[in-house]
Amino acid sequence: MQKCLSSFVLALLIAASAGAGEPAALPAHRNNVLGMRLVLVPAGEFLMGSDETPEALAKDYPQYERRRFVELSDEAPVHRVRITHPFYLGQYEVTVGQFKKFLALSGYVPQSVADGTGGYGYNPDYDPRSSPRGDAFDGRHPKYSWRNPGFPQDDNHPVVNITWNDAVAMAEWLSKREGVRYRLPTEAEWEYAARAGSRTRYCSGDAPQSLLKVANTFDADTQKKWPQWTQFALAGHDGFAFTAPVGSFAPNAFGLYDMHGNAWEWVADWYDEHYYAGSPLDDPQGPADGSVRVRRGGSWHTWALYARASYRNWNNPDTRYTLVGMRLLREAE
Repeated sequence: MQKCLSSFVLALLIAASAGAGEPAALPAHRNNVLGMRLVLVPAGEFLMGSDETPEALAKDYPQYERRRFVELSDEAPVHRVRITHPFYLGQYEVTVGQFKKFLALSGYVPQSVADGTGGYGYNPDYDPRSSPRGDAFDGRHPKYSWRNPGFPQDDNHPVVNITWNDAVAMAEWLSKREGVRYRLPTEAEWEYAARAGSRTRYCSGDAPQSLLKVANTFDADTQKKWPQWTQFALAGHDGFAFTAPVGSFAPNAFGLYDMHGNAWEWVADWYDEHYYAGSPLDDPQGPADGSVRVRRGGSWHTWALYARASYRNWNNPDTRYTLVGMRLLREAE
């Protein structure tokens, strides 16, 4: 299986990290009590964000209205970021099986269950035109939760319908259980890991069609369920109408799977559309406060424009949605 970026580039990044004084003896992988495999991401620097103009984007995304390109202004300015410490990041998104095990061991009750309102779900009889927001999924209901997003999943699929608060609770429990710090990645750490040395829209290149090799996104398989958005579907099949088992596509150069597509991933930061203009050089942590948290990477239902490495999305911390999951970070000793 060919990776998104050559292993030679990855070796250079690791060598640069070691040359800058970072520990050279850290193991390349870690495993934890929940069966997660975490990959060492070296310290380094990159250019974060995108400054593509609406005109440049329109050439490769001609089916989108111009307003959608203008709305991407929060991806600018492109700015240099230094990640000063290596870290471990989940090689895969947190799975249904891992979340199930966490609940059994910790006694934690997910928000969608604790507040009795449930999550969102796919319902083949649901008509988006009946929703005031035109939402693609059946509205919040107790019958939907991480256990039931309205479509079949097994233990190897990414868990969805979990809130930001659920993700933080899982990280805090793991931290106490193992005596090392787990947390959500910052927005900068996430994009650094997703790019893995690349500056293209996707780790697979700039072409939207290249996503079919590396990501489960909105393609001809998913389009069959939402024919009203046919023009936004990739012209090809990734083999999955809904979520795919984690690791079903090619990894990036850091050995990370599904950084594009499958499930949106919560990150630690509050959202601020102007934050990049004043972002610090070293290890930016995001705004000190806010009202919504950032999510990154796109999902199985995401159009290609919104699965780019630079794209920023957000939700309230208690949002639970059939497209949103997580990936956890473990700090290196």
